[in-house]
Amino acid sequence: MDWFRLLTWIWIAIPILIFPLLLKVRAPYGRHTSKSWGPMIDNHWGWFWMEVPALLTFPLLAIFGPEEKDALSWILIALWGIHYVNRVLIFPFRLKTKGKKMPLMIAISAMFFNLINGFVNGYFIGFVEGKSGSVLTIIPILGIILFFVGYTINQLADSKLIALRKEGNGYQIPKGWLFDYISCPNHFGEIIEWIGFALAAWSLPAFSFAVWTFCNLAPRAYNHHSWYLEHFPNYPKNRKIVLPGIW
Repeated sequence: MDWFRLLTWIWIAIPILIFPLLLKVRAPYGRHTSKSWGPMIDNHWGWFWMEVPALLTFPLLAIFGPEEKDALSWILIALWGIHYVNRVLIFPFRLKTKGKKMPLMIAISAMFFNLINGFVNGYFIGFVEGKSGSVLTIIPILGIILFFVGYTINQLADSKLIALRKEGNGYQIPKGWLFDYISCPNHFGEIIEWIGFALAAWSLPAFSFAVWTFCNLAPRAYNHHSWYLEHFPNYPKNRKIVLPGIW
């Protein structure tokens, strides 16, 4: 097994191993922010800096690597760009959280994750791929469709949550659409998005990203769901966490 494949398998194992811990520890940002985690920074710029490594690392390696790029390679680069241009340049500055802080340690750890994740996925396309893939087959087409379905769900859910904060009444119970079925449609959408990317890419690094996304966002959704139940006595008891009708 070559070093890159071994690195990717180790990268896949990490979120699976820490998943039970993430269900018990609330990541201290957003509504769960805690000063006990050390120095704090502005959350808008925290989001910006922690997502920048993924925006830069993946396309630089994928585009400038020596492996020949086919149509599917360019589509994957475009999908990645669509997500991370939004995450870096748009989403942080849409947030209606003036004065809100996040722990510097959280931003640094997220920067590290995005650096490694961008590296393994970008390096694979730019330096390892070694085979042509056709976009005109069922699995890539299904993956691309799922990516845009997940991306759309994520965007609509984020817009709904941001609009609630814009009303100036603090945290409220989101209602309507997928919020009637799960507490975190935004996380559900992002999980679907990267499962779609993994199908389209059909590579071990892309699969690692899908695993990381679920193992990171499912516990976060669980913590959000628990927070709602703790702070709102009238929170709908039949509402699931992040997977409609399942969990």
